[in-house]
Amino acid sequence: MGDKINLVPELRVQNLPLDEDRLVDLKITSNKLWILKEDGLVTFDIFQNNVKLDEVHHFGLHEYFLADSLFQGSEHSPDDLIWTSLSLFTSVKDQVVPFVSSIFLRRLLQLGVHQNAALSATMQDFNKHWTDSEFQSLNVDGLKKEIFSLIESEGGSENPISTINCWKKFCTRYFHNWCRNNTPFGLLVDTSTGAVGLIRQNSISLFRYLEDIELLIYGCSVVFGDNVSSGMDLQDNGLDHDILFEVLRCVSMINHQLGKAASAIFYEALVSVPVIPSEDILPRLLKILETGYSSSVAALHISQLGTDAAWKKELADHRNQRKFSIDMLLCLHALCSKAGSWGKVLDVIENNLKFLVPRKSVQKLDSQVVLNINTSILVQSTAQISKVMFESALDILLLLGYLVNISGQVHLVHDDISRIQLELVPMIQEILTEWLILHFLGTTPSESPPLEDFSAQLSSLHIDSNTNKKSWNGKLGTCDFTLGSLLFLNFQNSSDDLGHLSSRSFPSPSKFISSVRNFNSWIIWGGTGEESSNFFGHSTELAMILLRHGQYEAVENLFAIIDAHTRKEKTSHSAQSTNGEWCKHLHLLGFCLLVRAQCGLQGISKERKVREAIRCFFRASSGFGAPQALQSLSFQGLPALVYSDCASTAVWKLHYYQWAMQIFEQYSMSEGACQFALAALEQVDEVLSLKDDSSGGDPLNEPLTTIRGRLWTNVFNFTLDLNHYYDAYCAIILNPDEDGKCICLRRFIIVLCERGATKTLCDGQLPFVGLMGRVEQELAWKAERSDIGVIPNPYKLLYAFEMHRHNWRKAATYIYRYSARLRNEVVLEKKQHLSRALQEILNGLSAAINALNLVHPAYAWIDPQLDGYSCPDEHYPNKKARKIGEENSLPGTGVQCRRQQFCIDIEELENEFVLATAQYSLSLINIKMKFSGNQDRPSDLVDLLVQANLYDMAFTVLLKFWKGSGLKKEVGRVFVSLSLKCCPNKLGSSFIRDDFNHNLLLTASEGESFISSMNNTNPSFHQSRGINPWEMLESYLMKYKKLHPRLPVIVAETLLHTDPQIELPMWLVHMFKCSRKATAWGMTGQEADPASLFRLYVGCGRFTEATNLLLEYIESLASLRPTDISSRKKMSAVWFPYTSIERLWCQIEELRSSGVMIEQCDKLKKLLHGALLNHLKLIKVDSEDAISSAMC
Repeated sequence: MGDKINLVPELRVQNLPLDEDRLVDLKITSNKLWILKEDGLVTFDIFQNNVKLDEVHHFGLHEYFLADSLFQGSEHSPDDLIWTSLSLFTSVKDQVVPFVSSIFLRRLLQLGVHQNAALSATMQDFNKHWTDSEFQSLNVDGLKKEIFSLIESEGGSENPISTINCWKKFCTRYFHNWCRNNTPFGLLVDTSTGAVGLIRQNSISLFRYLEDIELLIYGCSVVFGDNVSSGMDLQDNGLDHDILFEVLRCVSMINHQLGKAASAIFYEALVSVPVIPSEDILPRLLKILETGYSSSVAALHISQLGTDAAWKKELADHRNQRKFSIDMLLCLHALCSKAGSWGKVLDVIENNLKFLVPRKSVQKLDSQVVLNINTSILVQSTAQISKVMFESALDILLLLGYLVNISGQVHLVHDDISRIQLELVPMIQEILTEWLILHFLGTTPSESPPLEDFSAQLSSLHIDSNTNKKSWNGKLGTCDFTLGSLLFLNFQNSSDDLGHLSSRSFPSPSKFISSVRNFNSWIIWGGTGEESSNFFGHSTELAMILLRHGQYEAVENLFAIIDAHTRKEKTSHSAQSTNGEWCKHLHLLGFCLLVRAQCGLQGISKERKVREAIRCFFRASSGFGAPQALQSLSFQGLPALVYSDCASTAVWKLHYYQWAMQIFEQYSMSEGACQFALAALEQVDEVLSLKDDSSGGDPLNEPLTTIRGRLWTNVFNFTLDLNHYYDAYCAIILNPDEDGKCICLRRFIIVLCERGATKTLCDGQLPFVGLMGRVEQELAWKAERSDIGVIPNPYKLLYAFEMHRHNWRKAATYIYRYSARLRNEVVLEKKQHLSRALQEILNGLSAAINALNLVHPAYAWIDPQLDGYSCPDEHYPNKKARKIGEENSLPGTGVQCRRQQFCIDIEELENEFVLATAQYSLSLINIKMKFSGNQDRPSDLVDLLVQANLYDMAFTVLLKFWKGSGLKKEVGRVFVSLSLKCCPNKLGSSFIRDDFNHNLLLTASEGESFISSMNNTNPSFHQSRGINPWEMLESYLMKYKKLHPRLPVIVAETLLHTDPQIELPMWLVHMFKCSRKATAWGMTGQEADPASLFRLYVGCGRFTEATNLLLEYIESLASLRPTDISSRKKMSAVWFPYTSIERLWCQIEELRSSGVMIEQCDKLKKLLHGALLNHLKLIKVDSEDAISSAMC
């Protein structure tokens, strides 16, 4: 038949064991049989139509990984977590709750665990409802906040127990929802590539083969699948094989004793903000292995379970601890006996540590990987493998540490202890850190670029039109797009090796392991796989990639992990590498800290980040090889250092410090910018000293004075931003550039005024040595060019500034200028807030008067023209200020006013103060005034004051501006107005004499244009309205009648002329009667005497009152006591207004002749006739007696 094959149908039946698990799906290919059961996938090889039952391969489902990540596999896993945390963090128990929550949250959101549908369903189970759009819009930070908020609302922030219970409940619900939403439906087998997948309800899973260490942990290949070119001979049944499995048994015992919590806590302590130093975690875990949990756990048991149950729990834990110690001791003795010595055991451990080291591979950089589902699966596989590697390395490290601690019980000699501590432990720590970094990058979600990140904003414009880049730019900040995914997009490899990742087909299980190894090698060793002189030499390149995409927190954590490992190394050369790698780390770390401080942080956290950033940049500049190493570090957002041609290190440092200053200034961090500006100034001095020592040319391209001036100007700006005003002042006076000094001084004054920190300017704490004139000039310039209502007002600052330095006249000049501008710009223009402006004018005038009172009277004057005033107060001028003015009389007042042109003394300031006070009083009751200039007519102002019932203020103005007869005339006008207000029945202005009506008050028509309305809330107005007009008239008349004795006559005449029927009050009549001299009788007296009242009665037709007044005084004269009769008989001792009496008689006759009041007129004539007849007789007798007395 040759090469032909006979196809003969043959019936063959084989039974396959399925145990008791339910069959989900079955697939048959040419060489394999795939059976999907509820607990996993089983494969059988098919050879010549026979299923080889002895070659079975098992694959676990993703549910097992999910349960392990969320502590769902064991009943005591969450409890172990809290007990271990309390035992580790005994000194910071308040940090246990956030630390435990961070562990759960990190695992819940990591790639392979997080699923939007399951998380949304879980949140709904806790009555947290979202729409799909709302849930999809949440980034990683938003999800964290929502989950934390939900846990706190469930009581998860009260104590550690409640926190664990809340997280257990939440994770259990999440696991249940995930399993329900991802029920396995069937197998997906790609015969072309050998890929095997699992189709689920809402997702797809792919199966992969195990790595070497996974095979070693989970068993041989016949259980969990094939290994891929591992180089690990698991079939060797020699001594080394037995020793290795005994070691793994001891590791398993330690792992079982500590539980899954140990690795979770250790990992979280390394990648998050440390609660305690990470190097203290391992010794405390070993202490738990030796002595059990701390006493705080026992106290927690009592509060959780009660005393009896806690006692039983403590006994059970104690028995478990003793059992572990005994079993471990026996196992270690058996291990040593089998190996023959501990040296042999350590040799086996060291030989097998190579399977934990990430493998190196040389990459060919010729094609770029695109983002697809294969990329996500590769990153997730990397995270799974790195987790196993990390936990395996930690288990070996715990075993060696436990072995050293009990070295006396297992007969471990000193040489073996030294070997462990000096060789194996550093080796394991390096392996541990490498897998920690790989797992951190593979599981940590990328962060959304900050809004302030210009590079992120620029990239969002998609200027490069790269479709693939657009797709993954939008994934930043999501849980499914980790840092590893971001790095993988920059991972380039040959098309032969990674071609399957960019194809439309799923890769085979073996291909995944090869790709993961290459990816890990690229992250740890770089594309060339060359050894580096320091640990993790590829970190700078990775950091640059992450920084280009705004992953600042990730880079900070990455460098923190590397730095923590570096500090553990015994040699110092790794820190200060010769290739400048250490400087690059610090340089990039400083930039990350700076950006993070500027984006979102506040308070102490922000200050700490800024200080750390400053420290990093300073350390980076001092590292070996920094000038060469830092040249290549630049990307969008971080300007490059372009100072490669510097003549010396000192010059390069000068440029570097200025570069750092600009970076801090760019991110509005004035504290750091100021420190680097000061450091640059120190470096300028060092460069100058190098220039003096060498004979070469100038190392700088510009004069040192210019550099110093620019740097001091920057120091000034930064300290001013920080409100360090004294430091800003020092920067001004130290600035060698005069122009820069003037500019800084002007800005200093402007900023102090804007911030209301004028006390710093005027309290004398800043001496302004050599700058007094400039400060005054700048303030005066600002005052003259600023709005008069600006707060704080520059004129007031000038006043305080000069007063503090005892420059009284200058202070008075500036504050007077303030008052003058207020009057011109506010009062005269009738702007709003007139009362407030007038009050300010009063305050300014009062301050000017007080200041001039401190000056010698001979020099107490000011020049209101600021530009012409330059004479200091300490040196008085040779001659007194000339009062250049023009004497004018105010029309109709008789008051002499001086129109000032240049100089003003205290008297004129007081005059202005009185006028301003009057205007302010009127403004309080909404009296509208006409302002004609700097000085209004006092007479018009008095009229307004009187009409507004502000008599006290009116009299104050009168006493200030009038003297002599003019004063009496104006006072009389005021009392005329007062008297008119007491007349309820006014007959009109025709009853008032023309001399009183002239220039009296405004008539009704004129007053309407000046008086709008009176504010009834004004206290002065209420006071005037509340007092009876007669009482007010009496009060003012008693007060001012000595100043003008004729005032009672004016008042009485006004009353009688205004209301002919009015009855004069008794107190007013009494003023006339009490004015008689002690040595005179009759109706004589001062100006307001009974005779004056009599004349008023007669003139106003009040004949009855006149007659009664005359009869009263005639009868009084006739009824003198005997002792006074002799005095009465003296020459000119008695006087009566006989002319007025005759006029009274004639007017009564005329009234009777007219036929009016005939009977009353006859009665009055009769009384007058009888009284005058008796009076004349008495006068005749007294005259004769006086003549006789004179002749004797």
